[in-house]
Amino acid sequence: MKKLLLSIALFSAVTTAFAQSASFGIKGGVNFADVAASSGSFSATLGSLTTFSVGAFTDIKAGAISVQPGIYYTGKGFKTVTTSTESVSLDLKYVEVPVNFVYHVPAVVGDVYFGAGPYAAIGVNGKAKAKSGSDSYEEDVTFGDGPEDIKKTDFGLQFIGGFHFSKGLLIGVNYDLGLSDISNDDSTDGTLKHRVWGISVGFTF
Repeated sequence: MKKLLLSIALFSAVTTAFAQSASFGIKGGVNFADVAASSGSFSATLGSLTTFSVGAFTDIKAGAISVQPGIYYTGKGFKTVTTSTESVSLDLKYVEVPVNFVYHVPAVVGDVYFGAGPYAAIGVNGKAKAKSGSDSYEEDVTFGDGPEDIKKTDFGLQFIGGFHFSKGLLIGVNYDLGLSDISNDDSTDGTLKHRVWGISVGFTF
């Protein structure tokens, strides 16, 4: 009985400590998205697409370390520009859930933070566009299992860093390293994987 009571007391203390140190925040910014293509010994990036990300997160802190789960509506894809009048782009939107493990270093007016963790994302909508001179073409992207579809899910690692001011304002950068192949085309050994740089501002409460 004493061990049970001690375990309950310890669990309550830890839960209370984490609850007291939890903060909530919102964040949004610009993404510079690209896709890494590879086939055999060949590899290349397809071109940067400027898009955006917006969402919310919780920062559960214990000392200098915190766990930071979040949910974001975020843009990915690529844009290839061949000439001043010719381009091809794939603009995809996902609901993404990262869980980052963050280390905080105290500074004069806040703290510097950096961390990393896994993310999972689900595709919700997208557009494929092509332009050649005065001609243009646009169609909706289908997420699914068909050979011409984009895979519905995306998994990878996220790396974050930035500065969190003591008043709540934060400025950060992130990099999403996609680990899953988003292409359903099994006729080749090639892969397509997301690469996204992001710059964001936010506020914690």
